[in-house]
Amino acid sequence: MAARPEMAPPRRLLLLFGSQSGTAEDLAQRIGRQAERRRFRVRVGALDAYPVAKLIEEPLAIFVCATAGQGDPPDNMKNFWRFLFRKNLPLTSLSRLDYAVLGLGDSSYPKFNFVAKKLHKRLRQLGGCPLLPPALGDDQHDLGPDAAVDPWLVDLWEKILTLYPLPPGLEILSPDVVLPSRFLFRFLDDDDGDQSEPPEPEPGPPCESRPFPARVLANQRVTSASHFQDVRLIDLDISGSGIEAAAGDVALVAPSNAPEDVDLFCRLLNLDPERRFVVRPAEEGAALPFPLPQPCTIRRLVEKHLDIAAVPRRSFFELAAQLSPDEREREKLAQFASAPGQDELYAYCHRARRTTLEVLSDFPRTAAALPCHLLLDLIPRTRARAFSLASSLLALPGRIQILVAVVRYKTRLAKPRTGLCSNWLASLDPAQGAAHVPLWVKKGALRFPPEPETPVMLVAPGTGVAPFRAALQERVAQGKRGNFLFFGCRHQAHDFYFRDEWAELVARGFLSVFPAFSRDQDQKVYVQHRILENQALVWDLVQRGAWIYLAGSAKEVPDAVAAALRAAFQSQGAMSPTEAADFLAALERAGRFQAETWS
Repeated sequence: MAARPEMAPPRRLLLLFGSQSGTAEDLAQRIGRQAERRRFRVRVGALDAYPVAKLIEEPLAIFVCATAGQGDPPDNMKNFWRFLFRKNLPLTSLSRLDYAVLGLGDSSYPKFNFVAKKLHKRLRQLGGCPLLPPALGDDQHDLGPDAAVDPWLVDLWEKILTLYPLPPGLEILSPDVVLPSRFLFRFLDDDDGDQSEPPEPEPGPPCESRPFPARVLANQRVTSASHFQDVRLIDLDISGSGIEAAAGDVALVAPSNAPEDVDLFCRLLNLDPERRFVVRPAEEGAALPFPLPQPCTIRRLVEKHLDIAAVPRRSFFELAAQLSPDEREREKLAQFASAPGQDELYAYCHRARRTTLEVLSDFPRTAAALPCHLLLDLIPRTRARAFSLASSLLALPGRIQILVAVVRYKTRLAKPRTGLCSNWLASLDPAQGAAHVPLWVKKGALRFPPEPETPVMLVAPGTGVAPFRAALQERVAQGKRGNFLFFGCRHQAHDFYFRDEWAELVARGFLSVFPAFSRDQDQKVYVQHRILENQALVWDLVQRGAWIYLAGSAKEVPDAVAAALRAAFQSQGAMSPTEAADFLAALERAGRFQAETWS
């Protein structure tokens, strides 16, 4: 039973999210709007933006968190996570808190919704009173996370309104009522002047609020012209940026929408792209969802900050339906936003990967009526894309290189689907004039051994080889030998990335390579097969203290590679299956088995 204060409980709700791709943030905002309709005073924010020591003062909180990578918390909740798991926290710390946890995950991963489950357990350990068991949204479900989230929210609001009833004389606001924007938006006239002081330059290296415009030096296709996949090695000049980076670090790239898409968006919404505006949060102490120059033009807002190329989420249809002046369009949008309409929304939007811009084109009367001051509520921000550094500053001072697989595929729609960032990067041709990529660098998950005698075993299917190229350049520059690369691709002639570089390092005695070309023979051969063929070598490396790394797809690859390693430990180390599994887990705990995978 949830804790109940003796006096009328304060109707204050804290909604905190940990989000990597924006889905958890969008869902938290959606729940926040539901809370406002139930007359709560709501605060929505990222977990790391909240002063966690104040959690002891909160009566009611909902946590929405995704699970990233191999069971890791998202970047914007890592500080919160570390604080919450401090061993010296009293077990009665959160005895005044009623809480619920909503998790977003993917059941094809071994640690499905690990963060949500662990957070729920820890909050309970610290005395918190759970309102419900955690909701575990699953991307693998045909309807996505909403299949679990929708019924859970029905139960949650029933429980919350029992404990925190509506004030006398007030009812739940109708879905037809448009809630006030979270932002105060004002257009400037020509005679308004600049309306802002130029911002003081921030100290420190480039970051999200101050990316560095790296000049494109080269944009080289590294797959053959006949290969189905276009992969680029992009060389970037970071001279004078102050960026420091090591192997395993990650470049965050801020992409731009295509000029023709920006123009179409402005036409659909009847916006003057050159018109200037200023915007600030409506709530005191809140922040804008992304750094924005003040004043800003509509063109810059749409080009740099609004993710009009993304598949719109359910919250988009919910707000668009409320704003639509056209009865037919409004009914269809409302159907897409409703729980019974999720099959139809999936078929229309998600299966076909229809973009926000395309949806606006399909609902032109609604698009033309969308007010500018609600754009930041309606369309999520464009998020930076992460690319493992594929080069070392020790080998290429003042430059970084990234390996980019250009995303392009067909659905039932006539126009091919394209990845916003990869296609934008592929379009940048320094031979056609100066091109720049706004970026910054952050620490990655991979760490490499400092001792020169420690060998490394690098397992890399496809573009997963990028961080290992950086590591090999760094280790060779430091004179470190004992490098063993297990690389997988489809064809030796088409997508064997950097094979000339590997051949040179092999000739110099710095590298041993074990390639697996899956489609060059009738029987498919993958990196795990090369590991099984070289079990004696693998065991010898482990006995010599080797660190083992894996980078690549997060689907079948990690399980298959882990199974091959366990098989090597069993056959060469005379271990039982359980002992081999425990041994691999011990290597992982010691940092001697590290994985960087992505979906």
